[in-house]
Amino acid sequence: MYSKQEASQLRQEFWTTFGQYLSPILSAEGEKINWINYKTGEKNISFRMHADNRKAIISVELTHKDGEIQQIYFEQFVQFKNLFDDAMNEEWNWQLHTYDEHGKLISKIFKEKTDVSIFQKGNWPELISFFKPRIIALDEFWSQVKYSFEMLR
Repeated sequence: MYSKQEASQLRQEFWTTFGQYLSPILSAEGEKINWINYKTGEKNISFRMHADNRKAIISVELTHKDGEIQQIYFEQFVQFKNLFDDAMNEEWNWQLHTYDEHGKLISKIFKEKTDVSIFQKGNWPELISFFKPRIIALDEFWSQVKYSFEMLR
C-alpha cells in the first residue's frame, strides 16, 4: 500500500511520462497540443483520462448543469455515433444522465480497461497503449464535428 504522497507522486510521474511520450504528436489539425489536458473549446464537453489501482477510463463527459440541455448535447453526439465508432474503431459505452464521483449529473461516452494499475510501473506500457490511440482518435473525431456543437452554446 502506498502513502497518499507516494500515490500522488506515482500518478504525477505516469502522467508526465505519458505527456512526454505524446508531445511530438500533433493534433489532427496539425497543431501542438496538450494531450493530457485536452481542450475541446466547449465549456460543457471534456475529454478525460483516468487511471487508478484497478482500471483505466477514457471518456467524453457532458457536464451542462441543466439536464435537458445536457441531453441535447448527448443527442448531438448520438447523431455522430457512426462517425464516432469509425474513428474509435471499437464500441464505447454511452450513458445519458449518470452521476460522477462527486454526485454531479453528467452524461458520458467511455471506454474502460480493467485489471491495470497506475501504481504498477509494469502496467504503464499497457496504460499508454490504452490511452494513446483513443485520445488521438478522439481528437480526429472532434476535429470533424466540433463546429456542429457551437450552435448549442
